[in-house]
Amino acid sequence: MKIKEKEFENILLDLKSLAKEMGATVRFERGDFKGGYCIIKENKVIVINKLSNLQRKIMTLAAALNELGVDKIYLPPKLREIIEEMDDNR
Repeated sequence: MKIKEKEFENILLDLKSLAKEMGATVRFERGDFKGGYCIIKENKVIVINKLSNLQRKIMTLAAALNELGVDKIYLPPKLREIIEEMDDNR
């Protein structure tokens, strides 16, 4: 799937909303890491390196959502395709 550069920001917002619906907090932090899903004191947290480019942030968030189990919930087809494709490219 080809994604236009200006669509990346909206996709990131949609994925963040999805994470919230799934009970996960998305945090953008600075550091020497790529990011991913973890549990901190029983809270689901997705940490994304704020220094990463927009596509890397989407890839990290998509992979984390996949790990949380998006296959069990309804997603708009476009979002599901992005999550599956970004996770495959990781």
